[in-house]
Amino acid sequence: MSTNSKSSKTTASNKSKDGKAHKLSLKGSAKLVSEFFEYSINSILFQRGVYPAEDFMPVKKYGLNMLVTNDDQVKAYIRKIMSQLSKWMLGGKISKLVVVITSKETGENLERWQFDVQLLGKAATAAKSKIKTEKEIQEEIQSLFRQITASVTFLPMLDGRCSFNVLVYADGDAEVPMEWGDSDAKEIVDGEKVTLRSWGTSSHKVDTLVSYRLAE
Repeated sequence: MSTNSKSSKTTASNKSKDGKAHKLSLKGSAKLVSEFFEYSINSILFQRGVYPAEDFMPVKKYGLNMLVTNDDQVKAYIRKIMSQLSKWMLGGKISKLVVVITSKETGENLERWQFDVQLLGKAATAAKSKIKTEKEIQEEIQSLFRQITASVTFLPMLDGRCSFNVLVYADGDAEVPMEWGDSDAKEIVDGEKVTLRSWGTSSHKVDTLVSYRLAE
């Protein structure tokens, strides 16, 4: 496991009630996107078998039965990432989060899950006459997590032991902790790409793409 930072941009916010359309504040939207990333990392690690199924415990989130790691080391690692990522999100410094699954035997990158975050400007926000309800946002997130779950039907089986890395693309002027380092993009060489569903708030839009190495 390792954490890396790179260069780019993003921001966030929150607030809403049962079925009524309340504009989510920028701060609330940022918190929602950060939280989504945390559950996405956990979901990918479980669905792709990076760690044994017994290392996960069920929780209820987004109206779905989700699974999150129960391994202390992995939890601490994800918590460290999320702590920094949340700060960058609030400052509008994030443009992309990437989860890369790598073979421990060969060091080859096998899968690359990319989440692009777009901070919607005032003009774009104003152009949207209909503000999404909390229920509509949750339904969009549900649809994406169902796709992540269903990804096992088209992604090649991961053979052997694997590890994962998280890459965070932050603005060049973002304050980076000492223990974080630069990284290459860890692209999948000659890989296939599948675009998954997008979701968003009035302040942010998240696009998802998975690329993977074809089984030989």
